Amino acid sequence: MAAPGRQLEAQPFATSLFPMFVKLHGKAVLVVGAGSIGEPKIGALLDTGAHIRVIALEATERVREWSRAGQLALEERGFVPADMDSVFLAVIATSQRHLNEVAYAEAQKRNVLCNVVDVPEQCDFYYPALVKRGDLQIAISTSGQTPALARRLREQLEQQFAPSYADWVAELGATRRDILKSNLTREQKRELLMSLAARPAFEEMLAADSGQNEEGDAE
Repeated sequence: MAAPGRQLEAQPFATSLFPMFVKLHGKAVLVVGAGSIGEPKIGALLDTGAHIRVIALEATERVREWSRAGQLALEERGFVPADMDSVFLAVIATSQRHLNEVAYAEAQKRNVLCNVVDVPEQCDFYYPALVKRGDLQIAISTSGQTPALARRLREQLEQQFAPSYADWVAELGATRRDILKSNLTREQKRELLMSLAARPAFEEMLAADSGQNEEGDAE
């Protein structure tokens, strides 16, 4: 109930998001802006295998290093509408509101998935708060409503899911492939895979690793 004398503010229209992880390998990705706003967004794309093209009047030294290393194509100039041609996904990361709006409009004309950083109403997708442990990725989104909460939840999950989960996930993947190739029944395979993914199995792996480390230290 609203406080006396205070009217409820109209809430923006909210669309239910469809959560998914997208393969960008070989896809054309455009980033407009390579300063303090754009650099972390570019960095998050480097390991995807995408063909990254960056358009910016100025770029940070780290972005230039990535360009020299062949990890992306950097063009230090202004954005033009044709830059959005044949693009699969675009990230607009400048501090110039008008430029951001123009780039977003060009993306919309071409049905290019676009994210204008820190402008939720001009985003087809959002960067989630991410916990990454090897192949394990836990993405958290509040649909752009409260990034601070997403960051806090990420910090909590980082404490819950230790870095050792990366090795465990890799081990589970290898074991899963062996089980699927075995002569066990479908139900037996399912039960075995479920038991291996349970927390006691993870704790057993940690205990085994700890014992091996102690033996190594003793030597």
